[in-house]
Amino acid sequence: MSWENFTKHYLNIDELDFALDISRIDFGDDFLSEMEPKMQSAFLAMADLEAGAIANPDEGRMVGHYWLRNSALAPQAELTSEIENCLAQIKQIASDVHSGKIAGAKGRFKNCLIIGIGGSALGPQFVSDALGEPHADKLALYFFDNTDPNGLDRTLSSLDGQLAETLSIVISKSGGTPETRNGMLEAQSAYSAAGLDFAKHAIAITGKDSKLDKVAVSESWLDRLPMWEWVGGRTSELAAVGLLPAALQGIDIDRMLNGAAAMDAATRSKKTTKNPAALLALMWYHATEGKGAKDMVVLPYKDRLMLFSKYLQQLVMESLGKELDLDGKIVHQGIAVYGNKGSTDQHAYIQQLREGVHNFFATFIEVLKDREGDSIEVEKGTTSGDFLQGFFLGTRDALYDNGRQSITITIREVTPEAVGQLVALFERAVGLYAFLVNINAYHQPGVEAGKEAATTVLNIEQKVIAHLEAQAGTKLNAETIAQNLNLESKTELIFKLLNRLAVNPRGLFVEARNPVHKSLFYFK
Repeated sequence: MSWENFTKHYLNIDELDFALDISRIDFGDDFLSEMEPKMQSAFLAMADLEAGAIANPDEGRMVGHYWLRNSALAPQAELTSEIENCLAQIKQIASDVHSGKIAGAKGRFKNCLIIGIGGSALGPQFVSDALGEPHADKLALYFFDNTDPNGLDRTLSSLDGQLAETLSIVISKSGGTPETRNGMLEAQSAYSAAGLDFAKHAIAITGKDSKLDKVAVSESWLDRLPMWEWVGGRTSELAAVGLLPAALQGIDIDRMLNGAAAMDAATRSKKTTKNPAALLALMWYHATEGKGAKDMVVLPYKDRLMLFSKYLQQLVMESLGKELDLDGKIVHQGIAVYGNKGSTDQHAYIQQLREGVHNFFATFIEVLKDREGDSIEVEKGTTSGDFLQGFFLGTRDALYDNGRQSITITIREVTPEAVGQLVALFERAVGLYAFLVNINAYHQPGVEAGKEAATTVLNIEQKVIAHLEAQAGTKLNAETIAQNLNLESKTELIFKLLNRLAVNPRGLFVEARNPVHKSLFYFK
């Protein structure tokens, strides 16, 4: 590393309090110029996307998350109005909840239970943790973000005796996402057990005329907000999905939107060396050889950004993890993302990053401001913040000295503007990288395949239960059940289903055998 190389490849954007350092990615002198034609094509494709081009040919829909922070960019006046009306509705709901005009069975709402999964939970969780102040938040946020019964119970235990003061927000575009539907039904059951009407404590964020929308209308829920077809779940943090929870918590959503809009403006630049999203996409391309050859380790040196890596996992991996390119060629693209926070990582996986298998590049996020107010000296002339920066800079050097490359993003402090900027930066980088490697970043056939496979499993489970119930008292092993149902190829699956059913109070009994796969299952 040299000072000259650093200054050559250090992009500082004063008006954003933002900087990007790519000097520790070892690209050659000709790399940027060689990639420039591809980059300019990506800029044109991105401009078409923002102008309303069909971005997802599989579903024939546009992708317009950029319009959320600048509604004037929407290609149709009616979309501009919808965005503006939704934002006004979000603010009105938050104001009415905070004032007590919208209240629960026992008065003002104190808590908010978010029921969603994937992009309907990861974004709100990240923003809540990054910008929340527990002593000052107007509502405390809780999440049902899985269909794990014990996880649901733990959340409900935290809300024990407080459901009458808890507003629930159910988030599902189709209204048919099983995990979210299950969470809604579990919440409804909990409210009912507490003698409360769930509908009088619930808001839906969903697609127009979806299953959830119809339920909310028929049961007279408190309100409904839109999820548009042209906003994907992983890019929905700055739609109602993320903005309503943030506004209810007391976060200034206008500042988040302004930060995102400012980053959008910076990342529309067609001058590659001045465009931070373009530089990120190019560094990903170089570091992964344009085919995901290395993972991205996200290392934010700030506790408030701990959940950013989880948020980026979905944004990056669901967008870029594709089997086919736009020409139908098998390419198996993608960039795996993982991370935690610094300096926790000094005591976790930094050892392997420096000396183990070289299968990654790092993305450090540096935050300059330590805290509000003065800091004590933990050693003479040294604060805890000095130590944090020392660990960051030392780790970065230790990795680079051993041939491990990295990108560094620097922000002044974690503010709503900065969070909006980070969201917008990575959304744009993902889009540009996808154009560079000729894939569709805006569909997710693998996710749909997983959902279909889960449906198949649940259908087999129902057949197994019905078969055993019809022969109550008869003890059968998994192999015999599979043969009886003409599902011999699913014998292992049936064995796994039976094992779990027998552990839970479902009326199924097991007579253990050795070896265990010979165990007998039966209903009395």
